[in-house]
Amino acid sequence: MMRQLNFLLIFLVCLAIALFSIENVQTTPIYIVPDVEVDAPLAIELLVALGVGAAIAWMFGLWNRLQQQLAYRKVAKEVKEQSAQIEALQTQLASFQAEQEEQKLLPEAEAQKDEASS
Repeated sequence: MMRQLNFLLIFLVCLAIALFSIENVQTTPIYIVPDVEVDAPLAIELLVALGVGAAIAWMFGLWNRLQQQLAYRKVAKEVKEQSAQIEALQTQLASFQAEQEEQKLLPEAEAQKDEASS
């Protein structure tokens, strides 16, 4: 739904700019650098400016997406490292718990030996 709304909005803006450009067909000078002048219809100037603006906006969108992907990769790497650390700590905890159970059983076994020898 959002993509369709976005497309409709972009289409309407482009249509309005195209209609505005068609109404403004008089020739105007374009000063690119000092002493360099090009005469072109205002409609062409407006459409070129629109195209350049759209290209710049697209490049910024790509740049933003690239930054998001890099941030996502960084977070994913951190999550993977933390998961590995959690697994290692769980293994250590299981090992310590098993060792603690063995230590609990040792005094009982020694007490049983003492009772058996008496």
